[in-house]
Parts: sequence; C-alpha cells; structure tokens
Amino acid sequence: MKRTGRVEVIAGSMFSGKTEELIRRVRRAVLARQRVQAFKPLVDNRYDAKRIVSHEGLNIDALPISTSKELFDDVDPATEVVAIDEAQFFDPGIVKVVNRLADEGRRVVVAGLDQDFRGEPFGPMPALMAVAEDVRKVRAVCTLCGADACRTQRLSGEGSQVQVGGKDAYEARCRACYKG
Repeated sequence: MKRTGRVEVIAGSMFSGKTEELIRRVRRAVLARQRVQAFKPLVDNRYDAKRIVSHEGLNIDALPISTSKELFDDVDPATEVVAIDEAQFFDPGIVKVVNRLADEGRRVVVAGLDQDFRGEPFGPMPALMAVAEDVRKVRAVCTLCGADACRTQRLSGEGSQVQVGGKDAYEARCRACYKG
C-alpha cells in the first residue's frame, strides 16, 4: 500500500518557535526510522551554513540550496520526509515542488514567516498554507508587553524585504505594539 503524502506548514513571526517545531517533527520521523532530508535557503547563514539552527541552538543537518528546482533535484528517491526551513526565502516554484513531493507520497514539513516586517504576506508562504493539509500558526512573546506576538518588528527601519538577521535586527511584537 502506497503512503499518502501530505504538506504540513508551520508559520508565524520571528522568535515564535517555527524552527524548533520543524526540528521536533524531523527528530520524531528519525525515531520512526523514516528517511529524512532537510533543506534551508542558501541565503540564511546566520548560525550555520549547513545546519538548520533555532534561535535557542537546537539544530539538524541540512542541505543549503538556492532554488526550488535545486531542492527538487536533490531529493533522494528513498526520502520519505522532506523538511524545509525559512520557506519565505524561496522562489514561487517552491509551491509546485512541495505539491509534487507530496503527490509522490512524501510528507513535506515547511516552516517560515507568514508576514514580513511590514506586516504583508511573505513570499510563497500564503500559497503553501493554502495547499497544506495541516497549518500550525505559532506565536512568540511580545518584547514590549508580554502578550502573544504575531508580528515581526524590524529595528533598523525600512529597506529590502529580505534582510537576514536575528535578535539584533528584529523583535516579536503583538498587534498593539507593532509599528508598521
């Protein structure tokens, strides 16, 4: 009997635990003796060039890639679970790649920012959330008031949408404390 593929998306603001949840799901798949491959965008080299690393230091090995086509080409035929971190940084083709991998019977776990620092939908994340069987929105803690945070505040002001950074450049904010 062929396994049914599926798409799982973990979305939220920075510092909400998206990567920790992705790593938790990958580790459970490994415990279940499933063949797993993890991918990250080449542009995200904040903590390590070849590992997915949470802000708290949890990590797993990952293949850094530049495009959705490269990701698809690098998936081993024996892989059962594909994990993708920071999906907002990928090109729109990632949606077709994720769907194709799931259609082939794989479980695809994707994590990424649902909104950019302007509060706008970020890259392919809205489309990935739309095609997913399971979407989990996680929340951070607002750095100003302690409420549930659903936004990412860039501390350095304007600039391009893609600016990789950590606690030095961004804070989690609730709707009331966010300054768009």
